[in-house]
Amino acid sequence: MSESRHTLLIKASQEAVSEGARLLKEGRLVVFPTDTVYGVGADAFNPVAVESLFAAKGRAGEKAIPLLISSPDLLSKAASELNWAATALASRFWPGGLTIVVPKATGIPDIVTGGSPNVAVRMPNHPVALDLISLAGGIVAATSANLSGQASPVTAGEAGQQLWGRVDLIIDGGRCPGGVASTVVDISQRPPRLVRSGAVDVDEIEAVLGEPLERG
Repeated sequence: MSESRHTLLIKASQEAVSEGARLLKEGRLVVFPTDTVYGVGADAFNPVAVESLFAAKGRAGEKAIPLLISSPDLLSKAASELNWAATALASRFWPGGLTIVVPKATGIPDIVTGGSPNVAVRMPNHPVALDLISLAGGIVAATSANLSGQASPVTAGEAGQQLWGRVDLIIDGGRCPGGVASTVVDISQRPPRLVRSGAVDVDEIEAVLGEPLERG
């Protein structure tokens, strides 16, 4: 069960982003807008904070939490190895609505990946998200700001309806421009596999890779 928290709702500003970054560094939970849907984040390198993220969402422990990064250069800190596909997809679609699954770096706690040797990584295309993640160290464990199994929120109000009292701060950056979750592609295997359809068209991904994605 999630602990009861005093939730603050603040309009997006540099002060709000700075406060959000401070809270993340303290192991707290922060909700923020992205280019797809609102996300809720925790310090990726703090297992206790990530555990509280699972609790806040009512999320099963074996379900991995993606990483959001503030620069493509940080992909090398999240992944233990990068193949040609990772570099090509990041170059074409980041910042944006594509999440790629890669072998995780040794420094990423197992709780983030649900015990999997792989980790999902994305660079969002939203100024508030990028500023927050950058100020918090460049890498944040984040997933959609909803209770597990419920609809992903596209406004701060929708996020608050589900997570009020479960998170420490909600940064209101208005309606998310995308409204659709990211496309997820697993490039840790051959051939690459489509994990989830979403914001980026699969045909565009296959054109970059030069081969069809495995489905199902």
